[in-house]
Amino acid sequence: MDNLIARQELNTEQQLMINAEFEKRKKSKGIAYILWLFLGSLGGHRFYAGDIGLGIGMIIVWVLGWFIFFIPTIIWAIIDLFLIGKRIDQLNEQIEAEIINKVKMLKS
Repeated sequence: MDNLIARQELNTEQQLMINAEFEKRKKSKGIAYILWLFLGSLGGHRFYAGDIGLGIGMIIVWVLGWFIFFIPTIIWAIIDLFLIGKRIDQLNEQIEAEIINKVKMLKS
């Protein structure tokens, strides 16, 4: 919602600049879910979303899982299934806000 308010102050050319840059940089929920499906236990979807620390944490849990039948890894991956969409939405809002701020700085 804040991004919509911030965009109201901009002219059409600036809006087009924001849209073009956002289309290049935005993250896809579809790709995140595919990464979760194939590399979920290794945190592939976390690395895609820029959550490097959590991705490394998932790898560590996966390695430790060899000794406890992967139960923590499976639980974490299932929980992430429900969190991926919201995380990608937050990330895209953040990316859009950064682009809007850059365009506003160019305007000044």
